[in-house]
Amino acid sequence: MGMFGMLLSGFNPLEEVATKTLFVLRFGSVEVPFTNHMLIVSLTSLLMMILIPLAIRRNARVPRGFHNVIEAICVFLREDVARPFLKEDTDRYIGVIWSLFFFILCLNLMGLVPLDRFVWLITRIENNHIGGAPTSNIWVTGALATFAFLLFHLAGIRKKGFAHYLATLSPKVPWPLMPFMFVMELLSSFVRLFSLAIRLFANILAGHILLGVLLGFIVIFKTFMVAGASIIATTLLSLLEIFVAFLQAYIFTFLTTIFIGFAIGDEEH
Repeated sequence: MGMFGMLLSGFNPLEEVATKTLFVLRFGSVEVPFTNHMLIVSLTSLLMMILIPLAIRRNARVPRGFHNVIEAICVFLREDVARPFLKEDTDRYIGVIWSLFFFILCLNLMGLVPLDRFVWLITRIENNHIGGAPTSNIWVTGALATFAFLLFHLAGIRKKGFAHYLATLSPKVPWPLMPFMFVMELLSSFVRLFSLAIRLFANILAGHILLGVLLGFIVIFKTFMVAGASIIATTLLSLLEIFVAFLQAYIFTFLTTIFIGFAIGDEEH
């Protein structure tokens, strides 16, 4: 029992999602830690800028392969997600909606790639911390949600003008209730910000912790039966996590599109 307790105390599934500092950038007296999540965000951005243009560079009449997948997703997002809410403004915002979806999707998928293991195979450096799931970091999802928050408010201001847009935040009610309703609408707007950030963060975090726990059983029990069951369960859960990666990217994009539609719509809300 003592040995089992020692193994449990030495095993921490949160290591799979923890933020780890790779090095420190110094700007005069200011020190900025560069973390594994920052590395994955930067790497994902670079890969998207290279791979997506390469995949769609051919103007083929019948797209094939990866080009066909990207085009099918783009058409779905434009016609079935954005157009019902944005109507004639769809083409104005569809570029940023596409970018948001693919960026979040790639971040989610990159979090499933064991980059630290690949680096270890090449360099034999233990605990290199090259890898991680950026969208299991509340600061990353908070930054994405803040971008979406600014996007739908700026879209409303651009469409209606600043004064008119502020007026839409206060429904037509008797004047003694107007300040209260304005504050409530303003608070509900910030609730959208937090809901976008926390929903993505919580779903990705929970999935990676569960994966870490299942893999940890191999270290704890060190038996063939447990290891085999753990590997099978981890494989199945990884397939589920791929589905969750697509689903959470879609939900984030779908809700952002709805909020843009609310902001630019003619109806007062």
